[in-house]
Amino acid sequence: MRRIAIINQKGGVGKTTTAVNLGAALARLGRRVLVVDMDPQANASMNLGAELEPGEPSSYTVLTQGGRVADTLRGTSTPGLSILPAHLDLSGAELELASAIGRETILRDALDDWERDELARSGRTPADVVLIDNPPSLGLLSVNGLAASTEVLIAVQTEFFALQGLSKLVEIVQLLRRRMNPELEITGVLACLYDSRLRLAREVLGELRAHFPEQVFRRPIAQTVKLAETPSFSATIFEYAPESKGAEDYLAVAREFLAREGIHVDDDGRPIEAAAASDAGDEGDDEPAPPAGTPPEPEPAAEADPDGGPSNGAPPAAAAPAAAEPPAPAETPAPAEAEAPAGAPASGPARAPAAEQPAERPEPAPAPPEQTFTVTPEPRRRTEVRTRIDDRGEERLRPRSGQ
Repeated sequence: MRRIAIINQKGGVGKTTTAVNLGAALARLGRRVLVVDMDPQANASMNLGAELEPGEPSSYTVLTQGGRVADTLRGTSTPGLSILPAHLDLSGAELELASAIGRETILRDALDDWERDELARSGRTPADVVLIDNPPSLGLLSVNGLAASTEVLIAVQTEFFALQGLSKLVEIVQLLRRRMNPELEITGVLACLYDSRLRLAREVLGELRAHFPEQVFRRPIAQTVKLAETPSFSATIFEYAPESKGAEDYLAVAREFLAREGIHVDDDGRPIEAAAASDAGDEGDDEPAPPAGTPPEPEPAAEADPDGGPSNGAPPAAAAPAAAEPPAPAETPAPAEAEAPAGAPASGPARAPAAEQPAERPEPAPAPPEQTFTVTPEPRRRTEVRTRIDDRGEERLRPRSGQ
């Protein structure tokens, strides 16, 4: 069971949108996905239609009251996708856990217990992928999400400030790996809110690919209004606008996400290797066998020996006509020679028939002689501007025309 923390200390970069829609895309491709909402704003829960009333089980009860993950999960309208919802009460969890022992690993212990119980009950893990949506900070809630994960997916907006804060985030991840979670590593960097028309966005994406050549997903998430509208309808992008650019982007990212595991699937979630193998097995039956009683096709003349003998075991009589009298070339048929005049000298190779020669085009009629016109330009009039002094002693402009 892969546990992935989606994190960035900067807000508004697409973390919640990625957690919801990437989880939905993976579920559409046949994966069992759990989204854990660790943000007190509960935006992921609202996006998936899991709004809670005060006192209902949530990620807050899991952290502060020892609640079980299995009792907190809620299903969604997408098959294979479930959510561990959050509530506004989660904003006070950091103060309540300030003096708790092992407060950084409470979520990890809860997920371990959930996986252990399900393995003992059914013999399989309860989910294939766990996506943890962390708040835009590096406080206790984010530390719990990172401690419970083995992988980190960084959602980055293609702007300067988001790129600047990425170096600090990498330092935090390395610190947690040294002191708390040795298995933690950055396995994905996803560029969100990408506008290919902006030079700044293209430059930031280039910097990301230069510093994280193996982690950056090939397909950035374009900035579209459909992705911004989905939370108001409590639906994923595949339910609200399945033909939109955002749906295509997240489905492409989900395919690359699985391809990094060595799993290649089609649109229905079937492994492509199995489908390709079945198609390859069917290709041998595409050419039907000839019906019974059909005479075999004659062997080509090229397979005969130079001395006229057959090379494939055919009777000599069948191969003799082909060797003694080769077929005439297509460009010099016999009827064309018969049409030539009787008294014409036979010199040089036979010419092509007249019907095959391109017809001569008639010479174009001579162009009429060019007429020459002489145009005498009309003399231009020029105007000279002179000054005069009027009765008042003021200097005025006085035009004077002449040729």
